[in-house]
Amino acid sequence: MKLYADRLPTAIRQLLTDILAVLWVYLWIRVALWIQDIVEKLAVPGQKLESAGTGIAGNLAEAGSKVGRVPVVGDDLTKPFTGAADAARSIAEAGRDQQQFVDQLALILPLVAIAVPMALIVFLWLPLRLRWMRRAGVAAAVRDDPAGRDLLALRALASQPLSVLTRLGPDIAQSWRAGDPEAVDTLAELELRSLGLRRRRPSPDAPAGALPRG
Repeated sequence: MKLYADRLPTAIRQLLTDILAVLWVYLWIRVALWIQDIVEKLAVPGQKLESAGTGIAGNLAEAGSKVGRVPVVGDDLTKPFTGAADAARSIAEAGRDQQQFVDQLALILPLVAIAVPMALIVFLWLPLRLRWMRRAGVAAAVRDDPAGRDLLALRALASQPLSVLTRLGPDIAQSWRAGDPEAVDTLAELELRSLGLRRRRPSPDAPAGALPRG
């Protein structure tokens, strides 16, 4: 597998695209963390509510316990304290519920914020990048082998636009079928150039300037 092209313009473009992809992911991770921090601050009122309710309930329960020691009327005097303590516990429970809700939001909202940007990377940029790496890796492995160059020529005939192929001559396909070394080399060079690759060593059979530039 090949990471970058041999030709400088293509390699620079790939490198810049990779850097932008990494920065894009980093930026949205930072945005997701920022959203999480903002949402988590919403839990502070719930924490205070829980703390206050728990403290008040404890104090009322303690007071009711002391009042309950009064002979004869102790049970009657305890009821208001017990009811108030239960109300305070309800307030504390509401504070806990609010914190749980905020915790869920702090998990869901960052995931939603990062889902679409990450989908663009995973389903658009990454498949194209991996596809080029596989194709370029195979082409680089066979580019100096005669049979490999024939395969590259076949690939060029199958994938290159007709407008590009016709510039090589009206009989380029027929010349390739006939095994013309010049036609094979020209088509192979066309495929390599489309991938941003170079030949490792010049072929003595291919005349200079066989591949038109444009």
